[in-house]
Amino acid sequence: MKKSTKAVLAGLGVAAATGVGVSMVRAATTYKAEPVKESEKLPPENVDLDRYIDHLSKAIQIPTICNKDESLVDWSKFDEFHAFLKEAYPLIHEKLDVQVISTRSLMYHWKSEHPEKEPIALLAHQDVVPVTPGTEDDWEHAPFGGEVADGFVWGRGALDIKNHLIGVMEAVETLLEEGYVPERDVYLCFGHNEEVMAEGDACGATCMMKWFKERGIKLDSVIDEGGAILSVKVDKVIDGHLAGVGIAEKGHVDFEISVNAKGGHSSQPPKHSALGQLSKIVCNLENHQFKAELTPQLTSLFNEIGKNTTYPVRCVASNLPILKPLITKVCSNIPPVASMMRTTTAVTMANGSPAPNVLPQKASVGANFRIMPGQTVEDVEAHIKKYAGPKAEVKLLAGKNPSKISPTDSRAFNVISEICKSMDPKAIVAPYLVMGGTDARQYEDVCDNIYRYSPFLMTTGLLLTTHGTNERIPVSSLEDGVAFFKRYIRALTKD
Repeated sequence: MKKSTKAVLAGLGVAAATGVGVSMVRAATTYKAEPVKESEKLPPENVDLDRYIDHLSKAIQIPTICNKDESLVDWSKFDEFHAFLKEAYPLIHEKLDVQVISTRSLMYHWKSEHPEKEPIALLAHQDVVPVTPGTEDDWEHAPFGGEVADGFVWGRGALDIKNHLIGVMEAVETLLEEGYVPERDVYLCFGHNEEVMAEGDACGATCMMKWFKERGIKLDSVIDEGGAILSVKVDKVIDGHLAGVGIAEKGHVDFEISVNAKGGHSSQPPKHSALGQLSKIVCNLENHQFKAELTPQLTSLFNEIGKNTTYPVRCVASNLPILKPLITKVCSNIPPVASMMRTTTAVTMANGSPAPNVLPQKASVGANFRIMPGQTVEDVEAHIKKYAGPKAEVKLLAGKNPSKISPTDSRAFNVISEICKSMDPKAIVAPYLVMGGTDARQYEDVCDNIYRYSPFLMTTGLLLTTHGTNERIPVSSLEDGVAFFKRYIRALTKD
């Protein structure tokens, strides 16, 4: 080997060793979470926990189930819910202006002495999803019983999201009892049909947004539902509470993809029926997924988690830029993580002939796509046509583009982060992309700082009961939820 070649290899070895050394030092020193200082910890909050539990239980007992077909909705349940709120929170209904917007959405206005300042809005929705017929007996406690048992409040809406709505009301009622006066206006906006993904003038949240827009009111910030605080514990790796703050939402779109054929009797089938041809298209779409990318939001999430891991793992996490191609490849094969990295393709429905012995003249599938920020419904349609081929018919059924991305350096985001960390030394606060939809996205015309966050600590297993059987919330997480909302309102309205 020539001396020059040896010198080059030696130089590369030194450079690699130096890089590893620098990474190890960085991971051990700068790349780690800063501990919360004693002076930054907040004093305890006055929270009437028994009242909160009682009111949440009663709220769950009122089945406020909406439907896209409004003629099928039992509106008396929403009226009953409104009457319950009026009785449960007398000071709110005495001190705040309240009005019904759209069909049954509620808007509360807490006036300040400074109407010139941009107000804040706290959102929630009154409606809940129905219980799947035939599964009622699978519940350990009646789905609309609101029972308090085994350390939980049980029932539909316990997590999505009457816990959030009642928590906000408890916070405001308590602040009023304490004589607090905000220095900027506060709005509480409770939609009535979030769960059915209502659009346009049929959507309560859209109608409330238009109310602000028509009056020239620009909101300082909006906070709405957004998952929960998840306990993250892996032995000798991490022990923390992941508080994800949603800064954007995926879009969604449904397409019908069809193939036409001659049809006829099944006794004389062609090589591929319309369904056979369509199956090739389905496989082609599933085999050609949208490109996965390690987005800034996901990078930030990985960074924050990485800073709170033990040293060996932190050493790897501190080198995300270098490991980006490998991490992207690995994560794109893990469905829950991949969904945060790309527009997803899900073929969910199929239709063929009307009888077993009839060849289909038309075969169709329904496909649902969840769209990443930066892509559009039109991009999805172009993708389908590219891989479905010219023989396929592609029909847009319904869809909505992704939301805007809210900043992570705003006053509201910083307040959320600071409160979380001061309340819980194990808190890991990070921005993330919301997979589903919320009412918050409807407010983009009147607000730039829109966040999705529910301050309730729980396990992933519990969170999965949302929209499912045995939905429930731990009683142990309720007090901190009200405390958060009180601190959030005060922090954003005392300037």
